[in-house]
Amino acid sequence: MVERNSRTAPEGASLDETHAQLLIDSIQDYAIFMLDPTGHVASWNPGAQRLKGYTAREVLGRHFSLFYPPSDIVAGKCEMELKGATEHGRFEDEGWRIRKNGERFWANVVITAMRDSSGQLVGFAKITRDLTERRKAEEYLRRSEERFRLLVDSVKDYAIFMLDTDGRVMTWNPGAQRIKGYTSEEVIGQSFSRFFPDEAVAQGKPWDLLGEAASNGRVEDEGWRVRKDGTLLWANVTLTAVYDETGKLRGFSKVTRDLTERRKVEERLRRSEARFRLLVSSVKDYAIFMLDTDGRVVSWNDGAVNITGYSAREVVGEHVALLYTPEDVARNTPALDLDTAKQEGRFEKETWHLRKDGTTFWASQLVTAVYDASGTLVGYAKVMRDLSDQKRAEDERLRLAHAEEAIRMRDEFLSIAAHELKTPLTALQLQLQSLREPLEGIEPRMRARLERALHSTERLADLVEKLMDVSRLSSGQLTLKPERVELLTTVRDVVERLRETALDAGCPVHVVGEQPIEGTWDRLRVEQALTYVLANAFRHAAGHPIEISVSQEGAEALVIVSDQGPGLPEKEMHRLFVRFERAASMRHHGGLGLGLYMTREIIEAHGGSISATNPPGGGARFTLRLPTKAPDTVPPQE
Repeated sequence: MVERNSRTAPEGASLDETHAQLLIDSIQDYAIFMLDPTGHVASWNPGAQRLKGYTAREVLGRHFSLFYPPSDIVAGKCEMELKGATEHGRFEDEGWRIRKNGERFWANVVITAMRDSSGQLVGFAKITRDLTERRKAEEYLRRSEERFRLLVDSVKDYAIFMLDTDGRVMTWNPGAQRIKGYTSEEVIGQSFSRFFPDEAVAQGKPWDLLGEAASNGRVEDEGWRVRKDGTLLWANVTLTAVYDETGKLRGFSKVTRDLTERRKVEERLRRSEARFRLLVSSVKDYAIFMLDTDGRVVSWNDGAVNITGYSAREVVGEHVALLYTPEDVARNTPALDLDTAKQEGRFEKETWHLRKDGTTFWASQLVTAVYDASGTLVGYAKVMRDLSDQKRAEDERLRLAHAEEAIRMRDEFLSIAAHELKTPLTALQLQLQSLREPLEGIEPRMRARLERALHSTERLADLVEKLMDVSRLSSGQLTLKPERVELLTTVRDVVERLRETALDAGCPVHVVGEQPIEGTWDRLRVEQALTYVLANAFRHAAGHPIEISVSQEGAEALVIVSDQGPGLPEKEMHRLFVRFERAASMRHHGGLGLGLYMTREIIEAHGGSISATNPPGGGARFTLRLPTKAPDTVPPQE
């Protein structure tokens, strides 16, 4: 509840004084109260209580500094205001004041000195108005204007400025200075007609634009404008009429954008489109890019970008020779291609071309001479198609066909040779063996020759058997006859059969294995594979011991053959098990490289694998893995 003014009209007060007091008490939007000469509150109206929050009982007799922030009190502002009112009759100020609840509010304050009839100071009348909301609105507007000013000043690509109603420049932003060349000092107050060419000024265009903007609210125009240095720019201009709150025209906002580069690009594009139409009308197969009469690129499409890697910006204006290989450039091929197209009307071929990244691609190219309506040569349409994938596929197909034919012919020859040799070799072996007993008493040297001859025929027979196996593999005739086999015993049997060969090679063989390992394999083929691996070791690790380790890992049996010889040539590792591939590199060791190839075929036919490495300690190591269970692809035993 608002307490009424503690000062009531005294008895005998005039009617006017009573009415004045009632008027003051009825005012709610202003704090109207009296201060004594020392600044203490002497009266309090309801408006003061509403603004400041104090009742008359709480505030009467207290110093009016109660309503000021501590910083103002320390600065002596209260005393300064009373002094100003005393000396000048009144004092007016705006600033922050404090309500009873500690809240700040922005106040307009008028302090008026009150004197009696003798001129003696009797106190002060103080009127306070809360302007907090108005200040907020003003601050918001100020910040908005500041943000707008910063926005306008930060724009560098647009000239944004104000004109008065007569077309004189009132403001100037950095974008305007950058585009037009004038500083704000040079242009503010000047007519905006200075930005127009003389002929436009003579025609009255600047004022026509102002009139249209005033009539319609805005006008937009594109045309030539003049910079400070006299150069022309193609500008997009928007003029907007600016009115105040009463609807009165106060001037115009002007936004100018420099479109000179865009206009140049558009002009180039227009010319390029005309050339492109000529290209389309001339080339019936593919339309890709256009060359001028000197062979320089004047248009470029997306397909050309994808194939060559060059963007239009990089290649337009460059000679087409940059797409040719250095060898073709040295032979003057680019010029010859164009000359042929000029002479014959068109020229087509397939050849290598060059990408931006330096890689080559096989391209089908069609060059067509392009003439205008008068029959004048205006350039060339060049069509290219990347055929690299097709060429690679064709080259690979031919390579494989040649390789298959060579293998077929070699296998056929070897098969025929093996069959032709097998019968006489068998007869020769039998004849030599039959001579052993009758010649027991012959001279030792003759007997040694007989043994060497018998050994050579055995090796030759072994080679023939290998060749026949190769033939069977090539024709898909290699079959397995699986049975239950104990691998450790099989390995020892093979080593025992090869004992004399091992002694001749100086290669003692040691078998390592503790537990029997059973599996379903073709015993003869497994023995054959082991024989090939050991024969390879005897040949290339002669004079060094050989160890065979037999073990089991899960469902696989492992046979590891290790020697202490010179090891395997690293560059040959990738083709150790390839048919005939080792012949050239191993020729000085003898053999055709069939043994390891046959070993791989046998092991893989069982569903296993073979690998070769050079262990860190030296020598060579072959690892054979055989599944203990026969694979589904193995034919049943016959």
